Amino acid sequence: MKDNIKAQEQRHLDLVLQKLDERISETQGRIDRANDNLKEAEKGWRDIRVKFSDFNAVVETGASVHAQQQVLAQKERDMSQAEVQFETLQKLRGRPYFARIDFTDISNQSNQTETIYIGLASFSDNDGHFYVYDWRAPISSIYYDGGLGKIDYQTPVGKQTADVKLKRQFEIADGIILTVFDTEEAVGDKLLLNALSSDSSTKMKSIVTTIQHEQNRIIRDTDSDLLFVQGAAGSGKTAAVLQRVAYLLYRYRGKITSGQVVLFSPNQVFNDYVNEVLPDLGENNMIQMTFYQYANYRLPKIQVQTLAERFESENDPESVKMTNLKGSLAFFKAVGRYSQKISRSGMSFRSLAFRGEPFFKSEDIEKIYYSFNDNYSLNQRLEATKQALLRKVFGRISSEMKKDWVDIAIQNLQADELESMLGDPDKRQYESEKKERNELARIIVRNALKPIIRRIRHGIFMNPNKLFLGFLKSLPQLINLADFDISDQEWQSAFEGSKSDLSTQKLNLNDTAIYLYLFDLVNGHHGDRTIRFLFVDEVQDYTAFQLAFLKFSFPKAKFTLLGDLNQAIFTRTNAGTLQSAMYELFDPKKSKTIKLTKTYRSTEQITNFTSALLKDSETIEAFAREGEKPLFRSGDSLKNLADSLSRNLKADLTTAIITKTAAQAKNVYEELQKKNYQATLITLENQRLVPGTIIIPGYLAKGLEFDAVILWQADNRNYGSEDDRELLYTIASRAMHRLTVLADDSFSSLFDQIDQQLYENI
Repeated sequence: MKDNIKAQEQRHLDLVLQKLDERISETQGRIDRANDNLKEAEKGWRDIRVKFSDFNAVVETGASVHAQQQVLAQKERDMSQAEVQFETLQKLRGRPYFARIDFTDISNQSNQTETIYIGLASFSDNDGHFYVYDWRAPISSIYYDGGLGKIDYQTPVGKQTADVKLKRQFEIADGIILTVFDTEEAVGDKLLLNALSSDSSTKMKSIVTTIQHEQNRIIRDTDSDLLFVQGAAGSGKTAAVLQRVAYLLYRYRGKITSGQVVLFSPNQVFNDYVNEVLPDLGENNMIQMTFYQYANYRLPKIQVQTLAERFESENDPESVKMTNLKGSLAFFKAVGRYSQKISRSGMSFRSLAFRGEPFFKSEDIEKIYYSFNDNYSLNQRLEATKQALLRKVFGRISSEMKKDWVDIAIQNLQADELESMLGDPDKRQYESEKKERNELARIIVRNALKPIIRRIRHGIFMNPNKLFLGFLKSLPQLINLADFDISDQEWQSAFEGSKSDLSTQKLNLNDTAIYLYLFDLVNGHHGDRTIRFLFVDEVQDYTAFQLAFLKFSFPKAKFTLLGDLNQAIFTRTNAGTLQSAMYELFDPKKSKTIKLTKTYRSTEQITNFTSALLKDSETIEAFAREGEKPLFRSGDSLKNLADSLSRNLKADLTTAIITKTAAQAKNVYEELQKKNYQATLITLENQRLVPGTIIIPGYLAKGLEFDAVILWQADNRNYGSEDDRELLYTIASRAMHRLTVLADDSFSSLFDQIDQQLYENI
């Protein structure tokens, strides 16, 4: 019976492949014709006669040029559309679909059973008969959301109900059906197990064939202004969110583009890891950046703290307390109150110099700024100040023209400079030398004043550094430091640290968000209103302040935040209060939380071990995939490392040696080089993952996965504090098939709570 089903399905697949081949051939013909038409249209430029004899001739020429531009644009669109369709058809060619569902449409009171096949993209013939439905189509959600029987699904016209009779899944390669199996589940465990048992890759893969019910809720949500996804390590939250981007681009085709979607990711290594998912789904990549990159873009003249600097310099209790304070919503509100205060007094300005002398003194600018009515907003006050300063500049032109420096400049002009300023000497018509001299003087003075004018128009007369420090200095009057267990002396010390950093044009990430928010408020900036969807991955490492600042900076965007509060390696104690801050920033009625408790990345043995490492964690459920227990090896770490690597190489596993710090990663790399082991060292964000053995610090490994992980020097020297528990969990949970924990002597006491039956100690 099963063989008969497989044979029947192969015949259907052969038919679809035949239709695909016919359409591919047709599309290739369209491309060839479009290319010929484009070349022919380009020749049309030679037929255009440029006429300037009179006004009508000019109008005629302009109309001809415009018409030719429209013809070319249309031909280019035809060419582009044909090429996109060809590329989509080629992707379908080897594996047109991965599932089939049979159902009756109860909403339409139909008794007729319909059959649809689901793939990466839709494919239909010229008569509108669909051979394959896009996985993002409303009807396709039936496949992901439930088993057999009645199921509701959402469409653009509202809720519909179907009675599902059959769910069939396929494994297809190069046009041949390898496996067919029917299931009563949304996605059968057999298909999922096959996908999870495969080796890791340097690029994240699409999960459209194995999307689970909860992941599908994430992907297809269009109502929430805030969608918060709390997911255990390896629960597929990042993969689901990337499919969500593809779904939104499909759902709002023609209304939004990939350039209106932004993903804030944990680091550049991760950006490289996920950058092929959307193109594989036929969509352009959205904008991807880290918070560091965004801050660096906004502040090109200031050296923003890097991820490595942040991780390796903020481990002491004082730094943690300052992060809790500066990262709080109370601090965010304090910036807002301060901005209102400086509309009356306290704004900081810098003098503007011209030819080495003050043109506008800072105190003069301040008088102008505060000369306007009290009901002026900060933005209105700043714009009014700009206009007042510009009027004064233009009013100085006449008096400046009479100064000696202008006469000297005129005397030193070369012939070509004179011609550039006044035109052809033979065509100049000035009544006197004096008038010619005045014209030259006016041009010279205007050119000399351009830098001043540019600085005024860009608001560079404002002193943001002094303004920022003024805010920090006044903070004890704006917020109760005792609420954060911070003394006045501790705050003064932190203030001096920020002041010292800024004197060398440096800012840490906490201060960066504060600096930018205050700057935007004073300048009347209202953020980028073109962005429609914003995603933040590893949100547990953001502060509430940074989250509030992103909401301020992208006011029209719907937010999708995903993270695992168990992996807060930067914000630590602050991560526990982040979720309550989310619902203060967003309307609770338009906010939704989805929890992903089942983890798919690791074997059941590794998942059980990593879950036991946590205290008071969110529930974590292991997927039933068997493997080896984690292996603890103490003694000579370098020898054990070499043995473990050899063992992994024999099993053909991609291995990550994950250290705590970048310095440790470099030391391990140098030692392996001496032993002639091939490995790639990754300590910078802009490096790319490569196959084979890599060595990487834990804070750069977030969001990644590897066949095997070797946790380096997991002793009390490196992981002796309770604050290190989340980092240990993060590192260990990167492993898919094999986890090895090494230490020279005794292991970290953080492992003491774990049942020894969950690992092997040799």
